[in-house]
Amino acid sequence: MGIIKRNVSAKSGGSAVTIIAQGNRFHGETSISGKMHVDGEFAGSIDSSDDISIGKTGRVSGRIRAHAVNVSGELEGELVCESLHIERGGCVRANVYCERLSIDNEGLFVGERHLPGDDKLTWEGEASLLPAYDTPPSPSEETVEEGSLIDSLPSRITLSRD
Repeated sequence: MGIIKRNVSAKSGGSAVTIIAQGNRFHGETSISGKMHVDGEFAGSIDSSDDISIGKTGRVSGRIRAHAVNVSGELEGELVCESLHIERGGCVRANVYCERLSIDNEGLFVGERHLPGDDKLTWEGEASLLPAYDTPPSPSEETVEEGSLIDSLPSRITLSRD
């Protein structure tokens, strides 16, 4: 036999968790006040002051701003966060602005990583640091002959932990 209290608040003391379950699709702009977990598909922009995780079956395409992002599935687009962790099997194809980046073995990162400026992490603050690609170079700027820059690169680069 259970006891049911009638005066219990529907609001919990902790933060809410938003879940997009496997098989569900969501698109649009959303602002999340708690954590978010995606096992389905999300296309659009997510703005959160908390953590976002993308499960093994999760796929997110678009823009994300969050405190920390953990990827086991797929993320494609733009990301502004304090820390990004790509787990084994996770795939991130994005322009990333983050302070900390970690990638497990068999995790994949394709894109550019930028260190955030001194300002608070925002789309407006970080997007202003991106170069403007729409404007053609002025005639006074030096141009490099096609292929000469590529030819000057070494044929092999080896990274070590030293």
